[in-house]
Amino acid sequence: MHNRFKAFVEAAGWPRVIIGLFLLSLFVIAPFVRVRVDTSLSDTFVRVGMNGVMVLALVPMIQSGCGLNFGLPLGIIAGLVGAVTSVEANLTGLSGFLLAMVIAVVLAIFLGWGYGLLLNHVKGDEMMIATYVGFSSVALMCMAWLLLPYKSPVMVWGYGGTGLRTTISVENFWIRILSDFGSFQIGKLYFPTGMFLFLAFMCFLVWSFFHTKVGTAMTAVGSNPEFARASGIDIDKMRTLSVILSTVLGAIGILVYQQSFGFIQLYMGPFYMAFPAVAAVLLGGASVNKASLLNVIVGTFLFQGILTMTPSVINSLMQTDMSEVIRIIVSNGMILYALTRKVQVKR
Repeated sequence: MHNRFKAFVEAAGWPRVIIGLFLLSLFVIAPFVRVRVDTSLSDTFVRVGMNGVMVLALVPMIQSGCGLNFGLPLGIIAGLVGAVTSVEANLTGLSGFLLAMVIAVVLAIFLGWGYGLLLNHVKGDEMMIATYVGFSSVALMCMAWLLLPYKSPVMVWGYGGTGLRTTISVENFWIRILSDFGSFQIGKLYFPTGMFLFLAFMCFLVWSFFHTKVGTAMTAVGSNPEFARASGIDIDKMRTLSVILSTVLGAIGILVYQQSFGFIQLYMGPFYMAFPAVAAVLLGGASVNKASLLNVIVGTFLFQGILTMTPSVINSLMQTDMSEVIRIIVSNGMILYALTRKVQVKR
């Protein structure tokens, strides 16, 4: 028994074991402080489904040696453009969601291609440049959202008739189009089956891609660039392709997020969205040049589980409403830990 536990700890790593035990202890404590476990589990499942694809979006760039994609807001912006265009077209249900996805993917391919060319010129400093790309693209779009010629009364500011609102509801369009597909509820426990099926499908596509000749070449570029070059692999081409894939997955990920959340968040909404995704994949056990689907699933569940449970349990223990303060402390604390770990791995 001791040997099995030791082998499990060595495979998982102490950080994930400790964080997992902490999350388990929160679920154990919850009933004693009048926090419903079924409701908390529902919130955790929903959050994992909402954020899973955005965390998955980091895998291609990590595998190709481009590092952690702090430029994820670029893909998110492509998704936002697809979403608001779908609402402008006044399409509802699955057709509206599919139109948003098609527009988002096409735009993400072009943005990812340009982003990939830029990163090929700054090898070694990809993560720093990616951060600036993400931040500057969000700032640029703050102006674009005011100038783009959208006219739908659901989206534009009422007093001016131009410029998009900060948040746009998708309630009458494609809210929970994925989440409610095959979903079930037992008491207060709600499981968004559709979102998990979609996440599983996206994971399968990524897994399948990395088992093709091109995917293997991309992994070789990240693992050993000199060997890849000697094997005749076009390193810049593989890196650019990985950036395009990451950007496309980011665009799809934000659409999955929006259909569950119920709102399209523009302007500064995507500004910090890369950091929780990066923290989740690192908490799951990924490094700066190697990430697996297991890292994505485990990391997303740990990060979102703690982010869901900690505020509610501590609020009940302290008999005060500090949920937002606690949420900020916990989320930023986990991000800080994950980024610190990333620096140690890099060294």
